[in-house]
Amino acid sequence: MILSDSNKQKVNTLTFVFWITCGITLLKISTYFITHSTAILTDALESIINVIAAFFALKSAKWALQPKDLDHPYGHGKIEFLSAGFEGAMILLAGFFILVKSVYDIIYPQTLHQLDVGFALVSFTALVNFIMGKKLLSIGTKNQSMLMRASGKHLISDTISSLGLLLGLVIIKLTGITLLDPIIAIGFGVYIIYTGQKLVKESVSSLLDEADLKKIDEIIEVLKKNRKENWIDVHNLRLQKYGTESHIDCHVTLPFYMSLEESHFEIRNIENIVAEQVQGDLEMFIHSDPCVVKVSCTICSVSNCNYRKAEQVIKLEWSLENLLPNKKHTAQKLSNQ
Repeated sequence: MILSDSNKQKVNTLTFVFWITCGITLLKISTYFITHSTAILTDALESIINVIAAFFALKSAKWALQPKDLDHPYGHGKIEFLSAGFEGAMILLAGFFILVKSVYDIIYPQTLHQLDVGFALVSFTALVNFIMGKKLLSIGTKNQSMLMRASGKHLISDTISSLGLLLGLVIIKLTGITLLDPIIAIGFGVYIIYTGQKLVKESVSSLLDEADLKKIDEIIEVLKKNRKENWIDVHNLRLQKYGTESHIDCHVTLPFYMSLEESHFEIRNIENIVAEQVQGDLEMFIHSDPCVVKVSCTICSVSNCNYRKAEQVIKLEWSLENLLPNKKHTAQKLSNQ
């Protein structure tokens, strides 16, 4: 399978992140055994989740790049949403384990050791995670990849946890109150659970094809900017995401007297304009409707029409509210809204 430059970058980046995450996790586990800090253990546990999630993300990214086939006519891109949900579930699991371990350590406190070493090692891992997280977010946003954005957000949240941990280690070092260690860990556990549930929610929403209103609004703005007078009406506009690819379909009302060839040319023109001006990999299917004489005339801007039976009453302004419903527009319907 020949990969595009963006897909090569995606796979190479996720491979690099996986191996770096493995190294960071080993370092954090070693730091826990040096310090016996529950807060550092929570950081190490989240890194173990990072390794599992990074491996699953890498495999999912490769699977998502498989070409369309008879069993998957829209491709395999939705595996990215499943991967993001799996990552969120693993984060939730780690968060609950952290809470249980923290409560146990409050009841049965442990002696802390070599916090200076722990501070240095955690600082290093936090810096590495931040750099990788920002890189993943940047590439994920550019390539419209929820999988990479989810991994990037996870690493950024891990960085924030580590910064909080560093602050806690400083306070413990200055005050000598070791009980603060599991209390700080509880705070991390709550934050990690919050991060995990957000990823799960976003993943489920994508799998259920929740409307991406921001993306749809971008498409509408492109249609408005390039609007031709023959494009009498647009309705039933829908968008579905399959990983980094988006599938768009809609109905477009054209003058009834246009030949099949002319209508096809107009439809292809719309598809090309959207593909060129909307960010991301898109495929667009348009169903053409013929105008209805007199009824459609009231919203039609076509000049010098020999078949016009009524004057234009209103100019149809395209928006989220009137392009999404599966209803042809007329001046009467618009006036009743």
